[in-house]
Amino acid sequence: MDDDVFLVRFWGVRGSISVSGPEFSRYGGNTICIEMRCGKHTLLFDAGSGLQPAGRALRASGVTDFDLLFTHCHYDHIIGLPFFAPIYDRSVKVTLWSGHLAGRMTTRQMVDEFMQPPWFPVKLEICKASLDCRDFVSGDVLRPREGVVVRTGSLVHPGGCIGYRVEWGGRVVAVITDTEHEPDKLDQAVLGLIEGADLVIYDCTYTEEEMERRSGHGHSTWQQGVKLCEAAGARGLALFHHDPARTDEELDEIEKLAKDRFAGAFAARDGQTLKFPVSLHKKR
Repeated sequence: MDDDVFLVRFWGVRGSISVSGPEFSRYGGNTICIEMRCGKHTLLFDAGSGLQPAGRALRASGVTDFDLLFTHCHYDHIIGLPFFAPIYDRSVKVTLWSGHLAGRMTTRQMVDEFMQPPWFPVKLEICKASLDCRDFVSGDVLRPREGVVVRTGSLVHPGGCIGYRVEWGGRVVAVITDTEHEPDKLDQAVLGLIEGADLVIYDCTYTEEEMERRSGHGHSTWQQGVKLCEAAGARGLALFHHDPARTDEELDEIEKLAKDRFAGAFAARDGQTLKFPVSLHKKR
């Protein structure tokens, strides 16, 4: 494991529902799951279908103690949890975090209600891993591991959603998925989370032309992602939460358009890995 590298790996980049077929082979069809490794510390964001291959990789690399943070609990962000092999391993410790339902439902209640009959054959109690459920309120600053700072904020999405800013080793990566922007306005909460970020993982489900008929769905566009990154002085933009109908060729074209506007833009792919070298003496 690289102790002086901030690693980001995409295990699922598709929104709404997983897809398969030759027209989706390059960008992938798994729903949302992101892995971040801050040196020896491992954080996962969301438990979409991409969590299943993430679990296999964690077991293969011997990672047995990590955090899983939920942005929210719509199906495409939680469907992989019952199929996440590490939670059935008694040698594993997982800390689960959520804040989008603060005051309405705890993290433990959320997971309990999802993983039980008739929605799933067995209850959460079958899991042998140590599961530590943590709750927070939007705006809280989390310190899940030594030296790792996670700032939180509310996003605009039906039912609520949390955006995250992860700081470690002088590097910053932000997860801004499932949020809807207002026309001709920049979301101040998002700007605060992405200011000066090395990478912004942003909800680019639609184009601005499509937004005219998608208003209220709780998603954004690559054009808005570019505007936000420019305003916040961010260096990289990962187009993310791809529309399930978006083919590889269509994503290629969107990526090209985004790069023409913002050099640091790219369309995220399943299995893609980015590494950011860090200066440990600058670790926050």
